[in-house]
Amino acid sequence: MKKFLWVALAALVLTGCPSRPPEPTAPITVEPQPQQPEPQPEPLPPITEPVPQPPKIQQLDWLGSVQPMVNQMLQADGVTPGSVLLLDSVKNNTNGSLSIGNATSALHQALASNKTFAVVPEAQLASARQTLGLSAEDSLGSRSKAIGLARIVNAQYVLYSAVSGDVKSPAMEMQLMLVQTGEIVWSGNGDVKY
Repeated sequence: MKKFLWVALAALVLTGCPSRPPEPTAPITVEPQPQQPEPQPEPLPPITEPVPQPPKIQQLDWLGSVQPMVNQMLQADGVTPGSVLLLDSVKNNTNGSLSIGNATSALHQALASNKTFAVVPEAQLASARQTLGLSAEDSLGSRSKAIGLARIVNAQYVLYSAVSGDVKSPAMEMQLMLVQTGEIVWSGNGDVKY
């Protein structure tokens, strides 16, 4: 019985298929529509509002900010004149980006003409950094690294400096440390001026 149903089903399917080819139909021709010009957008009226000027970026006065603190440090008790000073690069502990390289340069400039300390030259400092495996851009980050570097260059003192607070009104802190003991001989702080 199942065979019969299958044969009947196959016959129905085959009879549903057309046995002659379909008749050809005439091709449909589409006549082109006449080209209409594209509408031009209306010109915008001129802007009459003035464009606001971008805010001027204020430059920090690093030298004016560090010079008073350096002057205080040079007059501090317990500082031996003629000693060698390692000037560590300034750390940025603010909530933004600052030109810290300019701050370190200002410290070098403020200490350039002092008679109390002989500042370790940049070339000797770069060589000592290589000895410790530090890159030139690497700020020492910790007082212990700064003291380790000072021992390599035979410095008696390290000046450790950091800028902290809000980037729009930063404050600077300096600490003069004795390399032999790690004792802080002098510390000072002040606002960074514009």
